[in-house]
Amino acid sequence: MAESDAITSLLHRLSRGESRAEAELLPLVYAELRAIAARHLRGERAGHTLSPTALVHEAWMRLDGDDTLAPADRRQFFAIAARRMRQVLIDHARQRDAAKRGGPAREAVTLSSLTTGEENSVDLLALEQALEQLQAFDARKVQVVELRYFGGLDMSDIAEVLGISRATAQRDWDVARTFLYQALA
Repeated sequence: MAESDAITSLLHRLSRGESRAEAELLPLVYAELRAIAARHLRGERAGHTLSPTALVHEAWMRLDGDDTLAPADRRQFFAIAARRMRQVLIDHARQRDAAKRGGPAREAVTLSSLTTGEENSVDLLALEQALEQLQAFDARKVQVVELRYFGGLDMSDIAEVLGISRATAQRDWDVARTFLYQALA
């Protein structure tokens, strides 16, 4: 609990513009950021050019460049970091597609936690399109997916971050998972 409080305190200092807080924050969050990055990359194709370390560094640069970023606590910070990592991977896939000739290349991502049990491999860009469709339908459900799948948070943490009940978070997850499974099938 002390580490969580220390992270939250550093986030508050950082949001007030204390540049030294960033240098103190990184060592406290690096291991967890790297675990999130490894989770993101687990289902990627063999020979993917991004390593978990590179993904963390790219996401950190995006977080560092966002002056509007002001997470209230540790959970919100890791949720935002997971979203930035997802954006890095999507940008990477788009750049790879743009460089290819003769048809789009596809980045495979294993989405076992979005399916009903079997591991399915889907296209990262297709996942992004499905999430954009879901965003038009219900933005909170996309947040639940980001926090659960990409951020690795449990339902209690998701409910706290979003200010909803655990049961509502679970219902949103169930609906979003079904929607994405059908969109990606």
